[in-house]
Amino acid sequence: MTLAGPDGATDVGPQPRTPYVETASPEPHEPEDPDEPGEPDWVSDLSSSGPRHEEALRRLHALLLKAARHQVWRMRDQLPGVGAVTVDELATCAADDALVAILAKLGGFEGRSRFTTWAYKFAILQAANEVRRHAWSSREVCLPDDALWSDASAGPEQHAEATDLAAAVQHAMAVALTSYQRRIALALLVEQVPIDVLADRLGTTRGALYKTLHVARSRLRAHLTASGHLTTARGGTP
Repeated sequence: MTLAGPDGATDVGPQPRTPYVETASPEPHEPEDPDEPGEPDWVSDLSSSGPRHEEALRRLHALLLKAARHQVWRMRDQLPGVGAVTVDELATCAADDALVAILAKLGGFEGRSRFTTWAYKFAILQAANEVRRHAWSSREVCLPDDALWSDASAGPEQHAEATDLAAAVQHAMAVALTSYQRRIALALLVEQVPIDVLADRLGTTRGALYKTLHVARSRLRAHLTASGHLTTARGGTP
């Protein structure tokens, strides 16, 4: 039954509510490089003080945030089940860290590329780091002192050769590397732990881990060359 109101309108009674369905955020567009002829000098503005400096910081952070969001979206397959709020938090943290890094290295900008192109690289690197950290935040990082390798898909002859080489590598790791070098090499090369994640867990730096890995590889290469499992190139490098 319908009722007519005082103004003649018809009251059809309460209408059913349309349920709210949360949809995925659209993929952000590739950030555009806003440097145009006549644009303010980024280095000069960021090196200044007062309102000019603050405005340059605000503009740069906004650009870094766009780049970071784009990179986080590109790596979204590493963040299953993560919602828009977490994605935005990761991008914001990346933009903050990128801004700090840029200001620390502002004097190193040589003008070989556009300033924003140079700055975007910081945002992309920091965003990738944030994604990897978050992806590994609930995963245990194991540092085994030994490992076994095998290829179940290999044929008998290939399997025999692979087994011999694997045994040689294991022996080389056992006798040519220190326990610390061995654990770092296994974590990075076998367990595929991201180097920035491993650096965080161990309280060290990426540079220190790269140095350890370089020494470990050099020692392994020398040992496997001496045992005849690697050949020496013309330049004398295995």
